[in-house]
Amino acid sequence: MRKKRAAAQGLSQLKYDPIKPLLASENAAIIYFAQRDLLDRDVGSIEAVWNLPQVVKIIKKQQPDGSWKSNKHKAGAEWKTELTETWRQLRFLVDQYELDRTHIAIQKAAEFVFSCQSDEGDFRGILANQYAPYYTGALLWLLIKAGYQSDLRIEKGMQWLISMRQNDGGWVIGSPGMVDYGWGKICSLTSTWTAEPEKSFNRSRPFSAAGTGMVIRAFAVHPVYRNSEPALKAAALLKSKFFKKDNWSWYRHPDHWIRFEYPYWWNNLLSAIDTLSLIGLPSEDDDIRRALQWFIDNQQRDGLWKVSYSSIHKATDKDQALEIRQWITLAISRIFKHIS
Repeated sequence: MRKKRAAAQGLSQLKYDPIKPLLASENAAIIYFAQRDLLDRDVGSIEAVWNLPQVVKIIKKQQPDGSWKSNKHKAGAEWKTELTETWRQLRFLVDQYELDRTHIAIQKAAEFVFSCQSDEGDFRGILANQYAPYYTGALLWLLIKAGYQSDLRIEKGMQWLISMRQNDGGWVIGSPGMVDYGWGKICSLTSTWTAEPEKSFNRSRPFSAAGTGMVIRAFAVHPVYRNSEPALKAAALLKSKFFKKDNWSWYRHPDHWIRFEYPYWWNNLLSAIDTLSLIGLPSEDDDIRRALQWFIDNQQRDGLWKVSYSSIHKATDKDQALEIRQWITLAISRIFKHIS
C-alpha cells in the first residue's frame, strides 16, 4: 500500500491526467503498459504484446544471421553495415515492446551483435573499425535489458567502457581515439575499415553529455554496475549539463535536451532522467527536481507532451503524430511514478 500511495503522489504532481489519453490509444501496447505500469493492473502475459502486428512485422524482416538489413550501404563497405539497423530495430523490440532473451528473435539478434564484439570488448561496425563507446554502451543497454546481464561478453564490454572514460569520468561522442582530428579525416576513417582503430587519445578533453547519456544507460540497467563509482560519477556529470550546451560541437545546442523520441536513440532530457532514476538519484536532487519541474510545466492540456519543444529542429508531421506523443507520455509518466 505504501508503494502505491507514493506512486499516486508522483503522478499527482502533474497538472493534467496522462493516463486517460493513454488508455484511449489505438495502440494495444500503450494500453497494456499504461494499465500495468501506471494503474498496477493485472494485464496478463507480455506475450500479448509480442504477438502484436507491429512486432511481428519487425521480426519478419530479420535476416537468418540475426541482423536486420540496412537499405543504406556505404559504397564498397560490406563490413558489418547491418549493425546500425540491428541496433535501430532492437530499440523497438527490447525497449519499446519488452521482448527478452526467451524470444528466438532476440537470441538471434544478440548473437549477431556479439559477433561484432572485438577482442577488446567494444562493438565495431557503426563507425567502421573505430571505437564508438556511445554505441557500445547503447547496445549493451539493450542486451542487458533483454536478460544478458550475466553473460561474460557483457562484462567484457562494461570493463571496456570504463577503460574508455575521459579524465573527468565521462565519455565523448564519436571515437575517443581521434578526438583532436579534423572533420574530413574523421569522415574518412569512419567510412573505411582499417586494420586498427585510431588511438590518438586526449583524455583531458571534457566529456560529452550526448555521448555520456548513451553510455550510462548500460550502467543504469545492470544490477552490479548501477551503483558503481563510474556510474555515479558519470551521472553527476550528465545532470550538471541539463539545459546547457554540450562540451562538444555535435549536439551542442541546449535545445537538443528538449526534443524527444521513443524508443530512445540520442540523449535528451527524457532519456537522461529515465536513466538517472534507475541509477537511484532522488527527486530531491536539485538537478533532477529542475528537470521534473520542466516536464510538469510543459505538459499539454490533453495530458500528453509534445515530441519537440526545440527552436532548432524543423517541425515534421512525425512530430505531431499522436501515437509518438503517447509513447513519450508513457515514458514520462513511468518516471514520475518511479522516482517520486
